[in-house]
Amino acid sequence: MDLNEIGQLICKARKSRKLSQGSLGAQLGMSRATISGIENGTVPEIGIRKILSLCAALGLELLAQEKTKRPTLQQLMREQHHA
Repeated sequence: MDLNEIGQLICKARKSRKLSQGSLGAQLGMSRATISGIENGTVPEIGIRKILSLCAALGLELLAQEKTKRPTLQQLMREQHHA
């Protein structure tokens, strides 16, 4: 999973909770522009604390796992979508 995919998940979770970028940012002490940049993948680097705060606020879980050579379900679905 890359930063673009993380941003897309954050955006989807935020919208499902009917939160604006501004209201989520205010709740977490982040600017609307920061939330937008994370969601759009235009922020070159995101601190882990920001990601953890966003995940906690949106009911998401951050998972670290050992990298495998086999494709993940997400990768297979992405490939199928682009085919």
